[in-house]
Amino acid sequence: MSSARLATATPLHTRYDHRSLCLLDDRFLEELMQAGTMPDPRELEGWEFNGFNTGDLAFAIRKFRKGFYAASDPSDEISDDGCGGYNVNIVQNGFLEDWQAVIKKGTVQKHSYYRAYPVRYDETDNLYPNSILLNYGCPRTPKWNPASGLRDYLVQVYPDNPDLLLGKAYFALAGKRIFVSFFVLERSNRDGEV
Repeated sequence: MSSARLATATPLHTRYDHRSLCLLDDRFLEELMQAGTMPDPRELEGWEFNGFNTGDLAFAIRKFRKGFYAASDPSDEISDDGCGGYNVNIVQNGFLEDWQAVIKKGTVQKHSYYRAYPVRYDETDNLYPNSILLNYGCPRTPKWNPASGLRDYLVQVYPDNPDLLLGKAYFALAGKRIFVSFFVLERSNRDGEV
């Protein structure tokens, strides 16, 4: 995949869609990440987004789906300015093919839950103050699940398009943060619709 990545001289002066963002080089994705705006967690609630991991470390899981929900249970530990979220496994078909949820026992399997909230300056995970943090270190993702170490930053690529988001994933390990991959999200469907 990396050899097919696009490089352009002016990433901030070009309007990208979901698929073209997935092909950009990391250095240009970083520019877009820094220039992005903070999504409103309330506008994410009740929606699922098709996702694509761009990095070489994510070779086994390129396609995925993220969903967002309003707090319904105090055990979610969701702050007033945030929401909760989850991931859905997607069939790892071709890049240009549709996102298809993996169905087990007649249902979509939600897993790897997180809390989503505006980055807080007083916390360790504050690299992108213009973003919301997807913090997988929450009660609904057990500590034995490797996903519990994920810390994702999420920005809206264009202020006038809340349907296209760019993320940057890190893994928390022994007090350090290890870069994993950029990922691109596009609004897909209401929660519960496949």
